[in-house]
Amino acid sequence: MNLLSVFLALFPVLVILILLVWRRMAADTVGLIGWLVALLVAWLYFQTPLPIALKASLAGVIASFPITLMVATSILQVSLMLETGAISRVVALVKSVSPRDQVVQIMIINIGFGTLLAAMGATPVSILPPIMLAMGYSSFIAIALPALGYDALCTYALLGVPVVVFATFVGQPVNEVGTYFARFMPIISSCIALGMLWIVGKWKMVASGWLPALISGLTAGLIAIGMNALGLIPLTGVAAGLGVIVAMLLYLLIRRKPLWDRSVLTETDLQSEKRMPLWIASSPWLILTFFAVLVNLPGLPFYELTFKTWAMPVEIVLGAPEKVRLFWQAYFWILISTLLAIPILKPTQTQLLVSLNKWIKRAPRPMLASAIFFAIAYIINHSGKGLDWQLVDSSRNMVTVLANASASAFGNFYPLVAPYLGLLAGFISGSEASAIAMLTALHLSTAEKIGALGLIVAAASGIGGGLASVISPAKLQNAAASIDRIGEESAVLRVTFVVSLVITAVCALMAMFWAF
Repeated sequence: MNLLSVFLALFPVLVILILLVWRRMAADTVGLIGWLVALLVAWLYFQTPLPIALKASLAGVIASFPITLMVATSILQVSLMLETGAISRVVALVKSVSPRDQVVQIMIINIGFGTLLAAMGATPVSILPPIMLAMGYSSFIAIALPALGYDALCTYALLGVPVVVFATFVGQPVNEVGTYFARFMPIISSCIALGMLWIVGKWKMVASGWLPALISGLTAGLIAIGMNALGLIPLTGVAAGLGVIVAMLLYLLIRRKPLWDRSVLTETDLQSEKRMPLWIASSPWLILTFFAVLVNLPGLPFYELTFKTWAMPVEIVLGAPEKVRLFWQAYFWILISTLLAIPILKPTQTQLLVSLNKWIKRAPRPMLASAIFFAIAYIINHSGKGLDWQLVDSSRNMVTVLANASASAFGNFYPLVAPYLGLLAGFISGSEASAIAMLTALHLSTAEKIGALGLIVAAASGIGGGLASVISPAKLQNAAASIDRIGEESAVLRVTFVVSLVITAVCALMAMFWAF
């Protein structure tokens, strides 16, 4: 094992961590520095031709479109909804749901509603922070909880993109590989729910709210298993989000606690109710839900058409085209739903201009962060390749160096390490799908060497990549940008980093148990 190679393969990540956690720099700035470091390390030490490193960066930017453009469109949507009063109307509803039980309220908003939004592509880290802030939560909590809630069923977020990517890499049908992810979900989702309580009120809140947290997590996880069995994987997040909301309302009924209490509403909330009916306020999300189901429902021709026939491949990496799939992607339908909702929301010209100005102010930096971290991931993934995109010497590839070092150091305990490699890849790229793309082939080959079940090891790594949402600089900056708190994401990361390590440890133990 070449320790210098291992250190230099880790060096870009170490630089990013130091700048984010200790220097508390903004995610986009850190991303640019990390990209430059990764570029230099890949070029000067791992002997990657500079044109290949730069092309890999471009491929990463294009691969980031499902995330980067979703950031852009979701911030545009939430900016318009804020200015027209739609968010205020939604806040009035949410505030009145279980106001006497903060735990249930947190579960409904961040697990239920958050999972539902994530499944449709309307990213929770753009939409929920303004709602949480308006409900009286601190900016720290408003950033942290939606990011952690994003993890709950991250594998099935964005219309199931991560599990679709995984199926492509392992060459098996989505329904078959989905079972390997689904088995982790009840436990991992429950840990995430408990993690939320710990962030808000430490062990005191965990002790008082463990039951609704477990109900929420188990409900989401068991629905994931059921949807996989029914062959409805792309719609898992929608069903799980609704299931959690229903489960929490039933919990309140059984405990004989009020479902709604309008006495907590302020005069501003009451005015919001009078000014706009709920169906109008939520019209962008209702339209988005309709299209999300339409392009994913089995039996209809739209999935086959938008996902496969109109794949729109763009080949930068030789032999590995990035499929744009414009008319299937969540960001496209977020934009369409926003435009179609304009006649319903009826914004004034001033409101439209203010929305656009806020969008221009808020969107570019989290978009840059998302794109640049994908570029870093692709440099690392393709490091050591020649001008023909072939890897002649595996010791020149940064991913191979790290995985082989892990396999050599841990042997049969490699399944314990795989989720942490996924967490690391998700941290770098800001995407579970990208983490899966980076590591799946390597996990399969390493698992074969030690006699482990490769699909379990690779799936566990994917779960780790999803858990990286709560420490992803791009996602945290997106959440901070939606409430004009850019820079605060570094303080959030210092707390959520510990939570992510603990939950990943649980995933690692499950992987170790199932891998042999």
